Amino acid sequence: MELFYQLEQNPAFFIGSVFVLGLMLGSFLNVVIHRLPLMMEREWQAQSRDYLGEPPVEEAPLTLATPASRCPHCSHRIRFYENIPVLSYLWLRGKCSSCQTSISARYPLIELLTGLLSAVVAWHFGFGLQAGAALLLTWTLVALSMIDVDHQLLPDAITLPLLWLGLALSLFPVFADMRSSLIGAIAGYLSLWTVYQLFKLLTGKEGMGFGDFKLLAALGAWMGWQALPVVVILSSAVGALLGGAMIAIQGRDRAQPIPFGPYLAIAGWIALLWGKPITDAYVRWSGIAS
Repeated sequence: MELFYQLEQNPAFFIGSVFVLGLMLGSFLNVVIHRLPLMMEREWQAQSRDYLGEPPVEEAPLTLATPASRCPHCSHRIRFYENIPVLSYLWLRGKCSSCQTSISARYPLIELLTGLLSAVVAWHFGFGLQAGAALLLTWTLVALSMIDVDHQLLPDAITLPLLWLGLALSLFPVFADMRSSLIGAIAGYLSLWTVYQLFKLLTGKEGMGFGDFKLLAALGAWMGWQALPVVVILSSAVGALLGGAMIAIQGRDRAQPIPFGPYLAIAGWIALLWGKPITDAYVRWSGIAS
């Protein structure tokens, strides 16, 4: 109880504690981002073999908890003091302690990003249920974004529980009332589904994946239908800016598919924290209220 009192009464302590928690969760998210798609691929392969009547393949168990993390080059088992978020990477100078192979800077960057986003959430909402829910959404969006970047995949194992949790939170309500949340879930899914169908009808191509529909439905469930215009406009703006930068800097092929999930996630996170001020500012700027 004393800890909760300090977290509630001392904003700096709360923000600092959440930052450290975010760093640790970022380390776990690195595992989720790497392993969940592999686990799904194994499951699909097992289902395919079963459908074709082929014998199962014996493989070492793979879960989010097992086996313990190892160096992919020399199989050196990562000790606990080599797995301290950000600090271990700096201490090891970005190399495996056994084989000295370089470790991708992406791992500490995701840890640091998760910590910083978590601290911003703590600062914005303060101690309470909204902060706890917003932190959970933030961590989930980080994982979804990176999985989509790597595999152009938004797993149902994450998006669907996120959708149901958003609807459940509307019972209290936390961010949106039940009516707004339900309409938001329906409108979020159907809006992108409609765009997908029209684009496919006109071009014969698939412009986005069904995971994008489910993610926008989840965001609608969390924040209500009122937030959807902001999310869609922001995601389009972020997509245009980042997509254009990737084409200009990396020389990315314009015909190469670009995952839309990260743009939805960025827009959804911004809308969760500042959606109403953004909407109010737009109304004032456009003169709609006059």
